[in-house]
Order: sequence, then structure tokens, then C-alpha cells
Amino acid sequence: MRLFRIVLSGCLLLLMEQTAFAQYGQIRKWAEEELLSSPALRQAHTGISIYEPATGKYWYSYQDDHYFTPASNTKIFTLYTAMRLLGDSLPALRYLETDSVLYVKGTADPAFLHPDYTVQPAWQLLQQTSKRIMIVPAVSENKRFGYGWAWSDYADYYQPELNEWPMYGNVARIRHHGDMTLIWPRMFNDTAHFTFRRDDKLEELLAERDERSNRFSLTFNGNDKSLQEAEVPFITGHTGDLAYRLQDTLHKPVTVLTDGTTLPPGAFTLLKGIPADSLFLPMMHRSDNFFAEQTLMMCAARLWDTISTARTIDFMEKSYLTNLPDTPKWVDGSGLSRYNLFTPRDFVSVLSDMYKTYPSERLYALFPTGGKGTLKNYYKQQFVHAKTGTLSGCVALSGYLVTKKNKTLVFSVLVNNHNNSATNVRRTVERFLTQVWEKY
Repeated sequence: MRLFRIVLSGCLLLLMEQTAFAQYGQIRKWAEEELLSSPALRQAHTGISIYEPATGKYWYSYQDDHYFTPASNTKIFTLYTAMRLLGDSLPALRYLETDSVLYVKGTADPAFLHPDYTVQPAWQLLQQTSKRIMIVPAVSENKRFGYGWAWSDYADYYQPELNEWPMYGNVARIRHHGDMTLIWPRMFNDTAHFTFRRDDKLEELLAERDERSNRFSLTFNGNDKSLQEAEVPFITGHTGDLAYRLQDTLHKPVTVLTDGTTLPPGAFTLLKGIPADSLFLPMMHRSDNFFAEQTLMMCAARLWDTISTARTIDFMEKSYLTNLPDTPKWVDGSGLSRYNLFTPRDFVSVLSDMYKTYPSERLYALFPTGGKGTLKNYYKQQFVHAKTGTLSGCVALSGYLVTKKNKTLVFSVLVNNHNNSATNVRRTVERFLTQVWEKY
């Protein structure tokens, strides 16, 4: 009887292995014959990793130990970091009250006076006080742009400057309708900062800014009577410029602490801001670079009262990320930098840990799904919850896939050095993942 059980157990194990081989072999066939050999990917550098957390088995791997520029898939590591370090709310600012002065210090919160958020704890504190407001400059190791960013994108909406205390998302918002043109913040709404002209040959609104000054210009087609809007980053400048912007908005004096007065960091109170997920969701769904960068800065401000993206990354690599399969080169929060290098199995590792640590309902809500966010034109069946990534020559998609048989998979598909359209690459990857969804 014992021998029979041993033989039976061996047969079952062999059958399971054969079934798994057939299953994985089918995926390999799809990948080799349809995905990797497609016109969109044939000459590209591609890495794939598909993993099932329930069994701890990789369903398919192809060059998953190779390094890739992941573009906005970098935000997955940023999200993971923020969920680990920030808690359930953002750090709005640090403050210290005396009999006559309210001392305030920025914590890099990007939600301050951002039009997406009506709840403004920091604004309420500043608005309601009758004491003198004095800004204490934060210790910051960051520069206004990230390491390896394209300098020529300084006036593009997706690359606002980074600083210790953002206001309005650090962008000027321009609205044009009929004969009316306005720019906000209102301090830019004068001829010294803002000019506009008509050009009826233009197909779309053209908003620009001088490279080294907050001088904005707008060119519009006068025959277009629709409401048109544009966002252009402004130069944030130094702490004195911040004080001026605050004073202009609050309509009360705001000064900067410059007399050498020593205020112990431990004396400051951390003011809680908006719920963290209310920032994480747009960061992931619309792939908001500014929110992602400021998020890593907030993590540093909360832990050490020093703003430093590099310090946050170093801390994560020496703590929560020590078990990564490969050592990444991680330099920013958004993925704008081409210096970032990750492997597909690194993404699968972090995504798996997130899946194990946090409720899937929360994760799936934070990641775009079919028909929503950056996936609005893809995966209409909504079987993926994943982050996209796009740079010139780079297309990425990493996240979770729930099959028709309700199996949860963690996956990463990274494509670099393609010379096709990003849409064609995405559609090819979509067809491959749809086959996995339908079959299993």
C-alpha cells in the first residue's frame, strides 16, 4: 500500500509538471511567434516576466534579468515607497507657534493650493492665524529638476520645477475663450509677465515661457471660439519668491527667517494633510510626474526633516528593497530620467510584495485599468490593473492581470529601443496579454 501511494504520488506530480509545461509552453509560443516576432517588437530590446503569487511560480520569463529604461513604470517604486513611508495622509507642513509668530516650514506637499484639491489644511492654518507668518527655509538637497532630465522640457506641462513648498502645482494656468485671456496665479497676469497675440493659421493653442524668467506668451487662433487651456511651469526661485507668492495669495505679510535664530527641529509640529491615496491615484492614473517627484521628497521630509530624493531612494534600497532580484539604478520618482534602469523581475518582485501587503481592492483602484486613465483606449475587458510607461523608444506596462479563471498574475513587459509607434507596441502587448487572460 505504501509503495502504491508513492507511485500514485509520483504520477500525480508528473502529471502536474506536464500540465504546467503545456501551460507555460503555450505562453512561450505566443510570445515567440506573435509578440517578439511582430513588426513592432522584432528589432526592439524586450523583457517579460509573468508570475503567479499563489503558487510562487513564474509562468513565463524572457530576458527578465536584463536592464531597461522603464519610463513611468518608475512610479511603481515611488508608490511602493510612499505606501511604506507616508502613512495614510500627506505631510502638509511643519509649524511652530509662539506668542507672536507662526513659524512654518515646507514639506514638499504638492497638493497645496493645487486646483484638484478643495481641502487645504495648511492654507486654513495660514489664513486663520493672526500672528506674523515666518517661513523657515527647509534643508533641501534637491535641485529644481531631476537627475538626467531633458533641460529643453522646462516649459512643458509635464515637467514642473521641484521645490520645498509647491504652490498651484508649480504651473501657471492659462485660459483663453473668445476675446478673454487670463493667467493664474494672478501675479503673472500683467504685461510684464504675460503677452498674447493672434495667429489664425494655428491649429492649437501655443503657450510658451522664457527659459530664464517668468515671462509667458500665448498665441491663439481667433477663429476658434472654444474654451482653450494650457499649463506652463513657472520658475519657483528661492524662499523669498515663495514668501512673495504666499503673501500675494494670503493678502497678509509673509517673511523669511534670515536673522540666524535657531529653532530646534523637534519643536515643530507636523500638520497632517489630505489622504495619501487622493494623491497616489492621479499620480498613477494620469502618470503625474510632479506628484511622483514631490512624493519622494515628502518621504524624506517626513523621516529626516531634510528634503532629498537620493536619500529616500538609498533608504529604500537598504531596507524594503534588499531582496530585489537585481540591483536597480533608480534616480528619480517619475521616470523622466533615462538614467533609471530596472529589470522586469524587479517590478514583479515589488508588485508581489505590494499584493501581499495591501488589500487588492486598494491596489486595483490605484492602478489604471482598461478604459481608464492612461489605459483608456486599451484592455476594455478590464482584466489588467497596471502602470504604463512611455518615452521615445520606450514602452512599458507592469501590474496585475486577473484571468478568466480568476487567477491573479503579476507581470512586467518592458520594451526599449523600438523604432515603431508607441501605439503599435502597446497593441501588440495587449494582444499577447489578452491571450493569457482568455486561456487561463
